[in-house]
Amino acid sequence: MIDIETIDFEKGNGLVSVVAQGASTGAVLMVAFANREAIERTLATGELHFFSRRRGLWKKGETSGNVMRVVDLSADCDSDAILARVEPAGPACHTGQVTCFGDPPLDALRALDATIAARAAAPEDGAARPSYTRRLLADRNLRLKKIGEEASELVVALADGDQARAAEEAADVVYHVMVALRAAGIGFDEVRKVLEARAKS
Repeated sequence: MIDIETIDFEKGNGLVSVVAQGASTGAVLMVAFANREAIERTLATGELHFFSRRRGLWKKGETSGNVMRVVDLSADCDSDAILARVEPAGPACHTGQVTCFGDPPLDALRALDATIAARAAAPEDGAARPSYTRRLLADRNLRLKKIGEEASELVVALADGDQARAAEEAADVVYHVMVALRAAGIGFDEVRKVLEARAKS
């Protein structure tokens, strides 16, 4: 977390720009200003606070409930702007959009992971036929068998040089792997973190 003593509030007449970024999505959610008191409140509460000359000190989401829980604060190279990586409790924008810059592009892998997680968390409905995802989540042998089958089909498509089919089979492999990971209590963000760490090494 940031050391408040390193922030240059004087350059902006007591204010610094704060860019709020979704910690799990990477999307820029909003930009506002903060003074020293706002940063102190943010550090003390773990929720993002701002300051404006019109509103004074204010907590993001205090009225709407769409608070932003702070994961990390870091200053830029000049120490006069702050990047706040946050987990938002709802839309960042007063218009109801996810960000103040319009809804971000769809992250298909995160959307898929969220769908699988929702299927895993939903209570069973004995009257309805379970979805394919729920069937996989409930049957370890089926999960593992399908990963092997889909991987074999991908290998054949690649060997045949069939690009369209290879892309489809690769998507099938990714889906089945993500379901198996979720069944093991592993979200796809944990895989992302491993890949990010490897990219830095």
